[in-house]
Amino acid sequence: MTRALFLAIAALVAAAAPANAERLVVSLSNHRVAITSSFTGADLVLFGTIEPNRPRGALRDNYDLVVTVTGPRETYRTRRKERVLGIWVNVDSRSFINVPSYLAILSNKPIADIANTETARRQQLGLDYYILTQRIGGGDFADTVREDPYRVAFINLSAEKELYGENPKAVTFLSPTVFRASIPLPAETPIGTYNIDVKLFAGGELIARAPSALEINKEGFEQYVANAARNHGFFYGIATALLALLTGWFASIVFRRD
Repeated sequence: MTRALFLAIAALVAAAAPANAERLVVSLSNHRVAITSSFTGADLVLFGTIEPNRPRGALRDNYDLVVTVTGPRETYRTRRKERVLGIWVNVDSRSFINVPSYLAILSNKPIADIANTETARRQQLGLDYYILTQRIGGGDFADTVREDPYRVAFINLSAEKELYGENPKAVTFLSPTVFRASIPLPAETPIGTYNIDVKLFAGGELIARAPSALEINKEGFEQYVANAARNHGFFYGIATALLALLTGWFASIVFRRD
C-alpha cells in the first residue's frame, strides 16, 4: 500500500513538472571595475545562454529577458520646496530607506510586453514596480504608489545622474538561445558590490533565473587618500592642515609684491 502510494505521488509530480525546463548560464565581461581620477564611465557586457535543464530537453521558440542590476544600498532623503514670502524653503521631506544607490533594469522589450501587471509587481520588473521603501510618519515603513510625488522625484533625480534607468533595448538575442546585455556605468558610479539578477520569461511566466555580481573599487592615489582619511583620521587632519599652511605660505612668496 505504501509503495503504491509512493508511486502514485511520483507519477503526479512527474506529470506536473514542466515539459520544457530551462536554465541560464551567464558571464560578465569584467567582474571588477577600477575607478581612478580619469574614470568617465564604462559599459560592461553580460553574456548568457539558455540551456535545457536536462539532457536532450526541448527548448521553446520565444524567450524574454529582464536583467536587474542593483548597487550598494543606502538611505536618501528627498525634500519638497515651496515658495514662502518670495523665498524657496524646504517644507517637507521623505526618507528612502536602504534603497539601491544604482538601479538599472534592462530587457529585450518593454516590460508590459513581457509580463502582466501582477507578475511585474511580484517580480519587481521595471522602475514602476521596484520596491523603494520610505519612512512614512513616525516609525512606519512602506512603499507607496508609483505616482507618489516623492517617489517620482527621487527616481527622476537619480535618472538625471544616470544612476537609475530602464532600457527595453539593452538585451539583444544573438540567436534564439544566446543573448547579451549592455550595463552602463556612469562617471558617478558608487563603489561597492553590485548584484545582477537575470530572469528568463516565456509566455509571460518566469521560468528561470540566474545571479551574478561585480565589484567596483577605487584604485590609485584616490584610494590611498580615502583609506588614510578613514583609517587614520587624526593624522590625516594634521597632514591636511599642514599642507594648507604650506600652500598658503608658498603662494605668499610667489605672489608677493615687492
